[in-house]
Amino acid sequence: MAIETEKPSSVRLSKVAISKTHGEDSPYFAGWKAYDENPYDEVHNQSGVIQMGLAENQVSFDLLEKYSEEHHEASSWGKGAPGFRENALFQDYHGLKSFRQAMANFMEQIRGGKVEFDPDRIVLTAGATAANELLTFILADPGDALLVPTPYYPGFDRDLRWRTGVKIVPIHCNSSNNFQITPQALEAAYQSAESMDLKVRGILITNPSNPLGSTIQSSILNDILDFAVHKNIHLVSDEIYSGSTFSPSEFVSIAEILRNRNYKEAERVHIVYSLSKDLGLPGFRVGTIYSYNDDVVTTARRMSSFTLISSQTQHLLACMLSNHEFTQNYIKTNRERLNKRYDMIIQGLKKAGIECLKGNAGLFCWMNLSPLLNEPTRQGELELWNIILNQVKLNISPGSSCHCSEPGWFRVCFANMSEQTLRVALQRIHKFMEQRKVCSVNR
Repeated sequence: MAIETEKPSSVRLSKVAISKTHGEDSPYFAGWKAYDENPYDEVHNQSGVIQMGLAENQVSFDLLEKYSEEHHEASSWGKGAPGFRENALFQDYHGLKSFRQAMANFMEQIRGGKVEFDPDRIVLTAGATAANELLTFILADPGDALLVPTPYYPGFDRDLRWRTGVKIVPIHCNSSNNFQITPQALEAAYQSAESMDLKVRGILITNPSNPLGSTIQSSILNDILDFAVHKNIHLVSDEIYSGSTFSPSEFVSIAEILRNRNYKEAERVHIVYSLSKDLGLPGFRVGTIYSYNDDVVTTARRMSSFTLISSQTQHLLACMLSNHEFTQNYIKTNRERLNKRYDMIIQGLKKAGIECLKGNAGLFCWMNLSPLLNEPTRQGELELWNIILNQVKLNISPGSSCHCSEPGWFRVCFANMSEQTLRVALQRIHKFMEQRKVCSVNR
């Protein structure tokens, strides 16, 4: 609980501490606050706010619980247990070798075995948030810029900018081509940065962790890498949902592109991955940086001492991810369940008269409510969002919080709740749309 004072403190804080670049004034975080103050509960608070703004994967948590119940050796450190003393005292920021090997194997497995990863190039961090910030510190100086395609995860405004002093220059994408990145949009963003006297150090793409719930095609990935080579900048591929693709053949990792190019220009490419989404373990705070650049690996490992993962967590997950039978069943079942949830929400929204972009990955869909706006502006979008949040009691993320340049798009998460709660959310949406129709007719 915060300490309440009668007047603002006169004690000076640092510029970082008082900076507004944390982004907490975004509607994205405001929606979370509304949910926290009045959370929906199937039994005790049926009129509460349903959280549809959190990209969390809970559809296969029962598999994780079952594994934990059946494999006590993974989490138990009973008296005299082998390795207890060594792991309790372990402080090497390289991380446990067994865990880095297990992570490398799992990253290969969820990509269908199409690429290989060297465990010695894996740098462990306390989640993808730490990984993205750490890479930003390494690749850019304060005042430099990273190009990021819109719409993008609202947390990037915090993760990439707040403590690093680095700027984000948006690569504006639009609905005319399903928000795909184009060479023209890349060049326009680069020129925009130059016009502001910003030195562009890299491009951060989110594949497939963008708010659209879709993966980037191989041809587009090749275009982006060509652009990075031409401009002599870095390319960071955030692939934290790579195991959540509904069709494994549709997801193309930047690692595949490099393999097909015989790893030419690989030293400018870096991959961010975590277990928060694929395994539904955000509380474990497990992220990784995989870089093909020796200097980046060395520096990231040194800096990772600020974001270490506990050795107990590493031990547990090393056991879990090394169990091929478990991981194989988990990946298959998780994809099937996500696919079922995706179909459920898409069909439910369609029956309510709402169209969504076609997706094939992630834990959310991108729905178009622009026909409901009183005016086609950001303000009109926020007015609609406010109604949905406070009257319909659904926390969804307005496109403007993701820096979408077209008003009326909203991100809706569907994997962080039970099927019954999702049905309630869809019923609320359907009722809301019916009421809008009646109001429109009566005008």
